[in-house]
Amino acid sequence: MAEQAPARAEAAAEGLFSRTYAAATASFAGVMFLTGFAALAVVPTLPVAAQDLDGVSLYPMVAGCFVAASLLGGVLGGGWADRAGARRPLAAGLVLAVVTLLVSATSTTIWQLAAGRFLDGVAGGMVAVSINTAIGQAYPDRLRPRALALMSTCWIVPSLAGPPLAGLVAAWWSWRAVFFGLAALTLLPALAVVAMLRSRSRQAAPEPSDERTPRPALLVAAAVSAGAALAQYGISGWDLRHLVCTAAGLALLAVFAARLLPPGTWRAARGLPATVLLRGLASGVYFTLEAFVPLLLDTVRRVPAAVTGLAFTGAAIAWAGASWVQGRLHERCPRHRLVAAGALLLAAAVALATAGTLPALPALTAASAMLLAAVGMGLLVPSLTLLSLSHSPPGRQGYASSAMQTTQNLGQITVMGLASALFHAGLGTGSTGLAGYVAAFGLLLVPSVLAALLAARARTV
Repeated sequence: MAEQAPARAEAAAEGLFSRTYAAATASFAGVMFLTGFAALAVVPTLPVAAQDLDGVSLYPMVAGCFVAASLLGGVLGGGWADRAGARRPLAAGLVLAVVTLLVSATSTTIWQLAAGRFLDGVAGGMVAVSINTAIGQAYPDRLRPRALALMSTCWIVPSLAGPPLAGLVAAWWSWRAVFFGLAALTLLPALAVVAMLRSRSRQAAPEPSDERTPRPALLVAAAVSAGAALAQYGISGWDLRHLVCTAAGLALLAVFAARLLPPGTWRAARGLPATVLLRGLASGVYFTLEAFVPLLLDTVRRVPAAVTGLAFTGAAIAWAGASWVQGRLHERCPRHRLVAAGALLLAAAVALATAGTLPALPALTAASAMLLAAVGMGLLVPSLTLLSLSHSPPGRQGYASSAMQTTQNLGQITVMGLASALFHAGLGTGSTGLAGYVAAFGLLLVPSVLAALLAARARTV
């Protein structure tokens, strides 16, 4: 007993960069940095590419297919990770990400560019789910919060440097150079990460679970991805074609989406179903705010683009900072309380954005809503990820991570679609446009408050 005590104390003192976990930590951090840089740097390049390829009318499809495809990638990666461990789908996602950059770089039509973005979404979904699953498999409970906080931190530099650099390269040289450059920058580090993952393949595969959750069929995931893509394209316009696409997309989601989620998700059953639902509600609120607040600042409050860019930068730093804080509260505060706190901060951010529509208040009132919402997400998202891993039976962490990814994207599509409908309805009243923003922001109070009320249903026993 006396000899075992020092060993237990030494194990408890091991951190993310100790000899036991250093290679895994470096691998995961490298993956997050590379994928974050590539994902964020591409955003300002897409409009330029769409215009050069005479496909501006199809730009909503190109911009939206990434999110739709990540649904499919998440399901592929989650099932693969449960069967063979997280490292293989993670390596495959990295290799596919490099290939998709080359597909986009060589685009001769808008449809090839859309195909590249779709494949990039598949790769992104595989990588995101594999990272969360790998963290659950590689680290003990006490290190998982800090590992997730580190993953958030790895997005700070990409969020600061990626979009400006890509914009300058596209303006001074070519949008193709952005994609080729990202592929070249990503190739060697990706190969290094793949080699490191192979060298650590001695880790035992996850143990099978006695509680078998049915693995969703690939065709179901494809149908959900198609429905998401149609819905995203449909809400970009209001003619008959767009309305038909919206109806078809919503029909596919209504029929097939539930098959990708744990039973009881829509009624917030305790445990994993409630945790998965909360991720969708919170993501819908945050990403809708992220879309409408810059639009408000630009079109109504006439704020310079540089100020809006600073708001995005501040939000990235705020998210990472809040994630760092939650990583050090895991022994002091139950996870479900951090989820409730994050949801209440989202509600406060919505109220702040609504107040920012008032001409009597400074325009920075609305901009500060993005920072407050990012703090809420920094507390909420890692906590929900940890809760989902805790609720998952052994060998089913990939399924849980896939379900979280699915509801994140479904929540984003659904909430943003409803907010867009209210926004356009407000514009149709003949007002100055503020009524549309007030209506859209007012809708966001419902899922944010609901998430705060349901947070206790995600608690662990």
